[in-house]
Amino acid sequence: EVVGGDVTGGAERVAFGLGHLAGAVTQSALLRAAHTARLRHLPRAAGAALAVVTLLRAARAGDPSYRTADLVTALAELLGTARRVGTASGAELAAVRGRARRPYSPDGSLRLYGLFTEPVVTDSGHGGVRTWVAGADGRLFTVGDVAPGGAGRALGVADRAVRLGDSALTHRELGRAGLAVSGATVSPDGRLGAGKGVRAVTARGAAWTEPPLAALWETPPSEQVARALRSTSRYADPDGGGSDLLFLDVELLGAVREPGGACLLALCEGGVRVRLAVADDEPALAHRDNLALLAAAPGARLRIIGRLAPAPHPRLALLACSHPTGEGTIDLGLDRLRRADLPDPAARAHLAPPQPTGSVGQSPLYLLERRVEQTVPAGRAALGMLGDVTAETSRIRRAGLPTAAALLTALCASAGRRDRDLFGRLLPADTDGFAAYWLAAARYTAAVAESLCSAAWDPTT
Repeated sequence: EVVGGDVTGGAERVAFGLGHLAGAVTQSALLRAAHTARLRHLPRAAGAALAVVTLLRAARAGDPSYRTADLVTALAELLGTARRVGTASGAELAAVRGRARRPYSPDGSLRLYGLFTEPVVTDSGHGGVRTWVAGADGRLFTVGDVAPGGAGRALGVADRAVRLGDSALTHRELGRAGLAVSGATVSPDGRLGAGKGVRAVTARGAAWTEPPLAALWETPPSEQVARALRSTSRYADPDGGGSDLLFLDVELLGAVREPGGACLLALCEGGVRVRLAVADDEPALAHRDNLALLAAAPGARLRIIGRLAPAPHPRLALLACSHPTGEGTIDLGLDRLRRADLPDPAARAHLAPPQPTGSVGQSPLYLLERRVEQTVPAGRAALGMLGDVTAETSRIRRAGLPTAAALLTALCASAGRRDRDLFGRLLPADTDGFAAYWLAAARYTAAVAESLCSAAWDPTT
């Protein structure tokens, strides 16, 4: 209870706004709460508090990588975790406590088949690669090598030997070959351990059209999306595991304009049109150039692997695809396509007809979502000064979202409420009540966004 009170109190003070709370006093309060949580064996709460401090510092420093939505997620995770500590029990309490380190558990012998290798470049200056492999039973695993170094290191590490047993394969080679591993250890999120007891030797790989890899493309897209959302929800259990990768057979339709640039439109099973976006805008990587070349091949049929981008319209970050000539595969962040690789080298880029974006901003739900985000940089007082929000709530109700309307009303009313004592003096603000309404609104908008994403991939809706 003491830890929950410390952490929740710090989070509630953050909700007053960054203007006067991003300084040393607020940061020290959150750091003290994180330290207390760690001492009480609550690593998940400690990590959430540290995440909020990191984002506060990024906002104060004007870091271009800072996003208000990230701070909303971190703050909601902190509030939600702290409030559940005092009421959870059994398995739920174990999940709320979290783990200080992700344990690697023994998994016996594994026969692995390479899928692809993706470069990893982080905002913190780290770089490297992550190679994805699949087991004979369809489970996905990763072998990574990420360290300080940026994009340059990512490109170089791709041709270095994999740190797993006695294998001499490079990451590029493993993405197309296979491994036989004994004494394997695996973390909850599928990372393969490289301990002393692990033995690995090179084995034959499998084409994407051969078993066991071909089975990954046989699951309907809507089921794959549901699985990806369960494992990658903004408030999912950190130890839940799972993957956000989708495996699709598509027909390319051409480029389509968007406010942020252009992406590639493709048609997949059930007539669902999916937008294939660049996985990383880093100029040194091959993502953008490869996507531009694929846009010059409308009508081409490809087998692709992409990372689900949660949105109210079908969208993927494209990571790998079968070669347009039908021979082999392409790691789109590392390998570079040439115009001669296209079915028709003389083809010109085809611009597909404009498609509706299905943005959340076009739905009345954004009226609640923007108030949730506004609270973080502008503070509780800004919501308290909104006054009557009847017009906004009426619009939300007409769209069939009565819960969203009720949450908006309660959030704004709580922000502006200041009771008085018998002598007419203002009482302290009800920070507990406001924090509870803000947390409910944040979690609600996230859940609706995930529901809209899932529905967009279902051809029957």
